[in-house]
This record gives sequence, structure tokens and C-alpha cells, in this order.
Amino acid sequence: MALVILNSTETGAPLAIMDGTYLTDMRTGAAGGVAVKYLARRNSKTVGFVGTGNQARTQLLAISEIIDIHEIKATSTSEKQTLVFKDEMELITECEINAKNTIKEVCDCDILVTTTPSRGPIVMDEWISEGTHINAIGADAPGKEELDPRILRRASVVVDDISQASHSGEINVPISKGLLSEKDIFCELGEVITGRKRSKNQGLRYYSF
Repeated sequence: MALVILNSTETGAPLAIMDGTYLTDMRTGAAGGVAVKYLARRNSKTVGFVGTGNQARTQLLAISEIIDIHEIKATSTSEKQTLVFKDEMELITECEINAKNTIKEVCDCDILVTTTPSRGPIVMDEWISEGTHINAIGADAPGKEELDPRILRRASVVVDDISQASHSGEINVPISKGLLSEKDIFCELGEVITGRKRSKNQGLRYYSF
């Protein structure tokens, strides 16, 4: 849930009070598209989704603007929700979406997007091939995590903001347990965009909001 208040730049008086949920979904989806543009392999064709809610929808919309998607795989804890996602997003993307029964099946992809509220690893290290790019979206509070910490140990970890990600992003639990430290973070996404850090678009890449 989110709330956006638009204030006058002249008087400071509130002009509008808006539901910010949709804006948050679109902003996060757009950031995921930017991450794919700068970090994923240029020849990426297959996208996997663990979680099929609103965040997954905006991630797919953004990614479809960046790469030519040949295959989409998706799964969630609700078969009904996965099938709704499949029907809705196939119409928009004009790309067939394969509903899968297990997370392991979805992880066989070039780009993996995780958008769940999990408080424990649900994506295992042995399921992720070298060269995979991961947009890990679900962890947005202390204690939440979706990825096996071993994935982070062999990945180039790129975050939007180190302070925020360390507190409530995907890396918050591994850092709190001493399995990861800030020195293990490759950089912030903005550093890649501005050219301060160079991404070779190869090897295992992970991006966390």
C-alpha cells in the first residue's frame, strides 16, 4: 500500500491525494527494465517469473521493451493466479507464457524475476546457471529473502541503493547473518548507468531493489 500527495510548489498546499500502489508498481517495473538493459546478456531470450502478482506484470511489461522475448515461464503459490497472469499477459506481450508447477522449472531461463513475500530462500543455488540475470524484487522489509545466499556469493551483486538494500532488500538477511558484507556488493545500478562501473553483461548477475 502507498499514498502520494501532490503539493503546490508555490504555496505548499495539497493539490491531490492519490493511491500510490500503481505508481510504485510501474516505477519498480521500469527499474527492472533498466537493470535488464544494463546487466543482462544481450542475447537473453527466456524470462522466468516466480510470483505472478502486480509486480510481475510491470516487470514483464518493462522487460518486453528491452529484449525480444522468445519464451516466458511462470509459477506462483496459486495455480489460479498463475493462469490469470498467463491469460492477461499473453494478450499484452503477444508471447506464449508457460505455467510451471515448480520454481526449479522456472529457473531454467536467461532472466529470472522473483516477486514474492518469502521470508526464506525459495530459489536454490543449484538451479541457477552461470550467465543468468536475476531481478529480485520481493524482499522489501527486514527478514525477507528469496534467494539462496550461495547465489549471492558467486554473483555480481548490483543494488539500487546500498544502504536501503542492506536494511530491507534481498541482501539484508545474508548481511545480518554474516554471510555477506557490503564489500561483496559490486556496485549500485546508477554507477553502471553513468559509466562509473562497467558491466560486461556476462557471468551470473543479480539485481536487488
